[in-house]
Amino acid sequence: MSDMERDFADLILACEDFSQKDFERYHCFYKYEESIILQLMAHGPVLLKGGRGTGKSALLREANRRLGKSTSACGIYLSLRQLKLLRTQGNDYEREFLRILIDAMNCVSKGMYEYEFAPNLDVYEVHNEIKKFSRHIGKRIVLFLDDAAHIGRETGLEEFFDIFRTLSSDAVSCKAAIYPGVTRFGTRFDVYNDAKVIDISRRYGQAGFKEFFYEVLKLRYTDYVVGDRYFTNISAEETAEFLGLAVLGNVRSFIRGCSMLFEDEKKITYAKLSEILLKLASDFFWPMIEEIRYKIGIYEPLMDCCLEIAEVIYRDCGDKKATTFIMHRNLVNKYSKPLEILEYAGFISKREASRGMKQGGRGTRYAVNLCNVLEKVQGTRLTKELYQEWLNPTVEDVQFAANNSTFSQLELPETDIRHNLSILDLDIDRLKKSNVFPYGLTEDKIQRLKQNGYKTVGQLAESTEDQLKGIDRIGDRTIERIKNVVDQAIWM
Repeated sequence: MSDMERDFADLILACEDFSQKDFERYHCFYKYEESIILQLMAHGPVLLKGGRGTGKSALLREANRRLGKSTSACGIYLSLRQLKLLRTQGNDYEREFLRILIDAMNCVSKGMYEYEFAPNLDVYEVHNEIKKFSRHIGKRIVLFLDDAAHIGRETGLEEFFDIFRTLSSDAVSCKAAIYPGVTRFGTRFDVYNDAKVIDISRRYGQAGFKEFFYEVLKLRYTDYVVGDRYFTNISAEETAEFLGLAVLGNVRSFIRGCSMLFEDEKKITYAKLSEILLKLASDFFWPMIEEIRYKIGIYEPLMDCCLEIAEVIYRDCGDKKATTFIMHRNLVNKYSKPLEILEYAGFISKREASRGMKQGGRGTRYAVNLCNVLEKVQGTRLTKELYQEWLNPTVEDVQFAANNSTFSQLELPETDIRHNLSILDLDIDRLKKSNVFPYGLTEDKIQRLKQNGYKTVGQLAESTEDQLKGIDRIGDRTIERIKNVVDQAIWM
């Protein structure tokens, strides 16, 4: 890997993997997001909903960072990317969650306020203790609970939302990041009354959309944006806007596309953008479905159906060069989970819950990512005319009626609630760099881990830093790399 490629790899990390210094350097927020950040800092419980790479963690971290300067509130950020939480439910889940929360509270309270939380408290005792701590410091407490509820990992969700509801009060504001499709809120949690749900998807046409993605491009690749080395016929601003549109406003996908802009010395042209979109489709989006397959838990049997649905959608949208489609509500209800998975993966994005259809009835309107559509466009080439059409669409929505013959033939397999996460049982050879796992380990490191008894991803995930330090030629930097790779492999 060249120095340039290594720099790009370092920049395409999940938000959780950035140091505080790098987080501040490489993240920006536009007007639409500023209002969300203010709601995250304010009173009241909030659920932040969005697919993979849409920026949920960045918003939570930014709200927490800003509260560090507040005299009226104290922010506590904690990631729930904990393997034990995936494997427990009921009382065991509650105990493990509270242990993580108390540890996070003590990291702040002991260092800054000389206040210590007792271990082994139940949820009501923790609730009262946090309120007492709030009175002690004279500030409202805001809990930022990242990676709280995952699609396909419904073990513990009811317990989580019970805890979320119990901890919320006038002195304690709970904020949590969740994915589309989370349905097991439990019997005690009323999602419409117990929290405000904010969908953070970025939509082309929103105020500040173009400016935001151009700012991200400048922050990540400053030296490449200035001057006319790459941008002449198509400006950097126009390139950022189009790539943002093509990937449905998904920041992580956008950054991956940006890294491809500068892999050679060629100027940005329609041919270059065409090449990038097709490469994103083949090397990023389709492999993501295979990556998700091993992480989706009980919904793993649905992944082949997801692929079939995606193929139908993109075939029809590609034929008409359409950017949106409407699916009859009967089909949406039947294939709700595969559609949620495709939305999570950045293949589609819901735009309207109910829209009238030509053949009668109503359906849900979705936008499609243009990288995969281009694969199905006749000629598989982005022309100037197609570029302009996609920026200013005039083509009608593709419509899938209730009696659509293709969808009527698709079979939806049964799911098994006992199904474990397949990723944990995979050989650690799967952690080598690949299209499925782009943040891989070297062959040398894989062999050293195997020689020391680590055979599966699950075994490596359960290892401690002290255990890894005992392996020859594995130091602190390598351990950090291993942790990042395993987290990327396991977590959605």
